[in-house]
Amino acid sequence: MQRSLLLAALGIGGYLTYRALKPKFDFTDKHVVITGGTRGLGLVLARALADRGARLSVCSRGIEEVERAGRELAERGTRVFAAPCDVTERDQVRTFAADARRHNGPIDVLINNAGVIQVGPWGEMRDEDFEQSLRTHFWASLSMIREVLPEMTTRRAGRIVNISSIGGKIAVPHLLPYSVGKFALAGLSDGLRAEVARHGIVVTTVCPGLMRTGSHVNAQFKGRHTAEYAWFALGDSIPGLSVDAESAARAILTGCARGDAEVIVGLPAKVAILARALCPNLMAGALEAANRWVLPDAGGIGAEVASGLESRGALPAFVTTLTDRAAVANNELPAGHGVPIPSPRM
Repeated sequence: MQRSLLLAALGIGGYLTYRALKPKFDFTDKHVVITGGTRGLGLVLARALADRGARLSVCSRGIEEVERAGRELAERGTRVFAAPCDVTERDQVRTFAADARRHNGPIDVLINNAGVIQVGPWGEMRDEDFEQSLRTHFWASLSMIREVLPEMTTRRAGRIVNISSIGGKIAVPHLLPYSVGKFALAGLSDGLRAEVARHGIVVTTVCPGLMRTGSHVNAQFKGRHTAEYAWFALGDSIPGLSVDAESAARAILTGCARGDAEVIVGLPAKVAILARALCPNLMAGALEAANRWVLPDAGGIGAEVASGLESRGALPAFVTTLTDRAAVANNELPAGHGVPIPSPRM
């Protein structure tokens, strides 16, 4: 028994020493592609990479936000290609990847970050909501991976970062389509890592918890949308429960540089994921209780969709100050908007 414990300790110590001494990936002058890289976490990652000397190619669907992000990143002194692209359309993905190579050369790093968040009870979700989530989180990521893998395999080098979520580890009530898409992405990412490692390609799965990125204003809300917005935005705003986007970006890039298989961002996320692994029945009971006693019932606008900007209702502005500031700072708002103004839908 003692010998087994000693061997285990030596093995763990050797692995940790190897991790500490292993050379880290240098982003300087590397071409990094970020989907959804023009706002929120994607833009924060792009800023951090620009400061590290990377060449950037970023995309999203909104032309105005692409132009604003492109100007800002160029002002940081980096070489940047910013273009509109709906990553759920394979032809647009293929065109964007080709244009990115023409502007910035072979792709060294791919960060699949584009996402959509649908919030509301199961009864108000339709097949289209699940299809949208899977198209955005799973199929779009797969399309981008298929575009970059051949050249990475030929060079026997490359990094792929897939931004999943705590929702890709724990199916959170009232976020069911989102969780389904993120679970699918996490499964793809984990399996892909094992298969492409032999070609010198490193795949990292990222599972952030709550983050103050400002994404609450663009999330899609159903049912009693003002009540749904209240719990969602409040959770994103509380320090300690949520992490700021800059801290999340540092953790993600550190994990990518180290070649980590998985990066879980935020202590609450780490605790929740560990609890789910060790005590699945207890965690299931806690989620059932939250759905029954805390989260809103169905009703309101039903299966219709309202944005976060349309769903603020009577929630006092001061309770979401931090995440509202993040929305302003991270290009989440339409042109001309400052701090979001309540304009609830009836």
